[in-house]
Amino acid sequence: MSKFKQQGFSNTFRNARKGMRIVLRSEVNIRVHCCIALVVLAMAFLLNFSVTKICMLLLTIGFVIVTEMVNSAVEFSLDAVFHNKYSKLVGMAKDIAAGAVMFATVIAIVIGVLLFGSSVLEFIS
Repeated sequence: MSKFKQQGFSNTFRNARKGMRIVLRSEVNIRVHCCIALVVLAMAFLLNFSVTKICMLLLTIGFVIVTEMVNSAVEFSLDAVFHNKYSKLVGMAKDIAAGAVMFATVIAIVIGVLLFGSSVLEFIS
């Protein structure tokens, strides 16, 4: 038996919503990613993207936002454990987590160019 109280199904969602609010309030980068995601989705609808292309965009957007959230969780956790003291290993872990976000973002940009490239050219001409 766990020493922690079982939280129940509804509390799980309450805690998840709380986590979303925390990350949206505390992290500028995730707000930037969310704004860009809204613009990209609006463009996809304006360009009459197929359901398949929209699904690809949603998965890509989710990939970037999840990596940003994991990056934030890693940073908060390490700061809590090490009381904001400098450590070379903590710095390396944070850099790796930030690198994951950058990698996800670069992949998202490539996917965006591939999905939007021909549609934008058709729309312009």
